[in-house]
Amino acid sequence: MNNMSHRLAGIVRGLLIALMLVWSLVPVIWMVLSSFKPNTVITNSPPSFLFSPTLVHYVNLFSGGNNLWQNVINSVIVAGVSTLIAVGLGTMAGYGLSRIQMRGKDHLSFWIISVRMAPIAAVIVPLYLMFRYLHLLDSYTGLIIAYLSFNLPFAIWLMTAFFDDLPRDLEEAATVDGATKWQVFSRVALPLMKPGIVTTSILCFIFAWNDYAFATTFTGPGTQTIPIAAANVLTQSGIDWGALTAIGTIVVLPMAVFGLLVKRWLVTGLTLGAVK
Repeated sequence: MNNMSHRLAGIVRGLLIALMLVWSLVPVIWMVLSSFKPNTVITNSPPSFLFSPTLVHYVNLFSGGNNLWQNVINSVIVAGVSTLIAVGLGTMAGYGLSRIQMRGKDHLSFWIISVRMAPIAAVIVPLYLMFRYLHLLDSYTGLIIAYLSFNLPFAIWLMTAFFDDLPRDLEEAATVDGATKWQVFSRVALPLMKPGIVTTSILCFIFAWNDYAFATTFTGPGTQTIPIAAANVLTQSGIDWGALTAIGTIVVLPMAVFGLLVKRWLVTGLTLGAVK
């Protein structure tokens, strides 16, 4: 009876996993396949599964009067710089919050993460007014600051939880040996936090890479990111489905490949008990 129960449970788990994979992967696979279809085939009903692949949509995106290369560069710059700053400051602040003993520590941590929980629409207008006064509209600096307003609290909260799970025995031993607080942090605690740092970096980068609300509000012709380029495909004359699926593939695939490359660190970081 027990063996039968275990087999039934295994079958149910397998079916649920298969259902989740289909639900998650089929739209992405369909988008990638559609990006290689001619325009006359994309909208066929019923859908065509046999077709002659073409790269015309990708060629059109990166040639002629299109400026997609600049959109890609803009996305890499603002997402990369904002992630580096958020993770760098978040790691130091998270270590400090994890190790310091003070009254109101829990309230301070909640206040920090509550900033990240605020809806983007609630902060766009105040940020816009500040950026206009400081002449930061249509600039990398303004967009990076906007991303930091959400990524930095998230990085601090997440890294604090990671450091809370880190045993303090090695740090205490290093202190006994005469190490300063900075040496304990940089030479003992930080090397053990590689999974947590990678996890936090990926999540922060994905938020900045996929953002549309901040980018459409604070950027101009020279600083627009990839999501803005994707939105520009939607015109009053209709939707260029080939270009749209090609841009969608360009947006999704780098994140998927990067996630696979750092999968070991990402899985280890997510299983450290950081999200409680």
